[in-house]
Amino acid sequence: MNHEKIALTFFSLSLLVACGNDKTEKKDIVVSYPKTKTVDTIDTYFGVEVKDPYRWLEDDRSAETEAWVKAENVATNTYLDQIPFREALKNRLSKLWNYEKVSAPFNEGDYTYFYKNDGLQNQSVLYRFKKGGGDSKTATVFLDPNTFKEDGTVSLGAISFSKNGKILAYTISEGGSDWRKILIMDVESKEIMEDALIDVKFTQLSWYKNEGFYYSSYDKPKGSELSAKTDQHKVYYHKLGTVQSTDELIYGGTPEEKHRYIYANVSEDNKYLFISPRVSTSGNKLLIKDLSVPNSEFVSILDHTDSDTGVLENEGSKLYLVTNLNAPNKKIVTVDAANPKPEHWVDFIPETEHVLSISKGGGYFYATYMVDAISKVKQYDYSGKFIRDIELPGLGTASGFGGKKEEKTNYFSFTNYNTPVTTYALNADSGVVEVYRKSAITFNSDDFESHQVFYTSKDGTKIPMIITHKKGLELNGENPTILYGYGGFNVSLTPSFSTPNAVWMEQGGIYAVANLRGGGEYGKAWHDAGTQQKKQNVFDDFIAAAEYLKAQNYTSTKYLAIRGGSNGGLLVGATMTQRPDLAQVALPAVGVLDMLRYHTFTAGAGWAYDYGTAEDNKAMFEYLKGYSPVHNVKPGVEYPATLVTTGDHDDRVVPAHSFKFAAELQSKQTGSNPTLIRIETDAGHGAGTPISKTIEQYADIYGFTLFNMGFNKLPVAIEE
Repeated sequence: MNHEKIALTFFSLSLLVACGNDKTEKKDIVVSYPKTKTVDTIDTYFGVEVKDPYRWLEDDRSAETEAWVKAENVATNTYLDQIPFREALKNRLSKLWNYEKVSAPFNEGDYTYFYKNDGLQNQSVLYRFKKGGGDSKTATVFLDPNTFKEDGTVSLGAISFSKNGKILAYTISEGGSDWRKILIMDVESKEIMEDALIDVKFTQLSWYKNEGFYYSSYDKPKGSELSAKTDQHKVYYHKLGTVQSTDELIYGGTPEEKHRYIYANVSEDNKYLFISPRVSTSGNKLLIKDLSVPNSEFVSILDHTDSDTGVLENEGSKLYLVTNLNAPNKKIVTVDAANPKPEHWVDFIPETEHVLSISKGGGYFYATYMVDAISKVKQYDYSGKFIRDIELPGLGTASGFGGKKEEKTNYFSFTNYNTPVTTYALNADSGVVEVYRKSAITFNSDDFESHQVFYTSKDGTKIPMIITHKKGLELNGENPTILYGYGGFNVSLTPSFSTPNAVWMEQGGIYAVANLRGGGEYGKAWHDAGTQQKKQNVFDDFIAAAEYLKAQNYTSTKYLAIRGGSNGGLLVGATMTQRPDLAQVALPAVGVLDMLRYHTFTAGAGWAYDYGTAEDNKAMFEYLKGYSPVHNVKPGVEYPATLVTTGDHDDRVVPAHSFKFAAELQSKQTGSNPTLIRIETDAGHGAGTPISKTIEQYADIYGFTLFNMGFNKLPVAIEE
């Protein structure tokens, strides 16, 4: 990022930023966009020709694309450099973020481990102390990802200890890519034991005893590893002391049975291996293999992908399964491993009207129910007996509760949009809950409030939304507001605290989150109501949320921004092309924006359950083309001020989506609203992004948003 101009100008602007809090009309900044060439690429779908003039931007390895990225970033940074309060926002974000963050502890072998970030470290550090002979104050550094690379762009991913806790397998990501390396460490000496396993993607690490572990990956694709299609997942077993080329292929890889995601898990007692093959992001088969019997075969528990079903626990041959098969809100069933088919399943925790998620620890199950996106937690023993309701400190999101069967102290966290995360210790037997660690952030939750509303979408469906802001906020229609949504892939948006959102609300901003169809807040039926040829429901829900906020005088078009990432980036792209008059600012992040070609990149074909593909049939093609953001930018239309954000190493939703959408907007935008793209280098879809880059990104997003709402000064003065 270019900060030279900022350093020269902000000393003289600091008094202006600190003293003004009135709204003024923004001064337009003239943007000189790079010239983006067009090509005569045409695809034909069911006899319909579709032009793709920016197809060349899909080649992430070409010098032309690299030059375009650099030119776009220059144009964007030149614009952002002229926002008079961007540096003040960055400073405030840094100051508020600079507090110690400590995770709940967990035990492995002879040690207790926990993660800690001193404040502004790019990556959190893994610490440990001897069980029974120390505490967090005497802990020492075990693994510090900040030493992997100076700029923090190599991050720590999954960690998995051998059954005796003496060996650690962990993954690292370079530049934010989904491709991983697996390293194996002796926990006493902290020495790397053998060569790294490479070219690993979308994996779990599951140990068998202390001998080796199961992992998943794809064959390295031909062409670009950041964008080429990967749709044949495989499970391997790595035996310690051997080279990766000799790893045993356990499941997958047969041409007649293609699965895009396959995961392997070993039971805690090392008796069973469970395999869950998936064709798409929803629905899985389930197989079991008895590891105690030499050369045993896999036995099918489920041979279809009509449900999401997984193994929660086993007691000997008794299996506990969590499933939404004939139970859209999920339930727990038991079955004997000798006869595991659904006809033998017995309800253990039946389905209720609320969506269930489940965890286990201390010899108990913890059933967390989502009641209008708010957590309610019930505790059961292994016989199915209800033990107690877990008392939570308020309305929000509770998560955790997991632990080993013999550990009677289980930990959980609680948060909501105006309450920083607090960690609690729960005695599994007595039910006593105590605060383990409060957040050290200097943010006064009592100054802010959240409340839930239910508004009506286009077809009459009631949609929940949580609105958070300063107490005493005047509903005058002039409050800067960010409306956030996702609406897909069974993902539930539950209340959680965010440091950037806190800065936004300090500025008098409203943060509103709508729980749209396509998510998982009300189970499988709610999810399915926002998929394929019902996807328009999601956009209608989001548009109705914006109209509600305006009708209730929280905000108005001039002070409204719409924001979402990944599938939420699609949401913003579709909404702004369908209703360009809805909001002043649009913030699509790492979005799925070319709906005709999304399935041709990396693992995109696995998203077909939610989207369908343009190759399915003519009706599906026409439906996708009807809302695909890249294909629905029209000339002569004034679109909102738009800041598209993506990362050059995003191999989940490849940056070509964002490149093509930005090029379309820049070529067709009418009026003075800017249409910019901010392309982060050495960054991917989001996970593992260094704190320094995250702070810079939010300063840019909030600066762009407020400036394009008409603010030449911050709404609320920031004390320097």
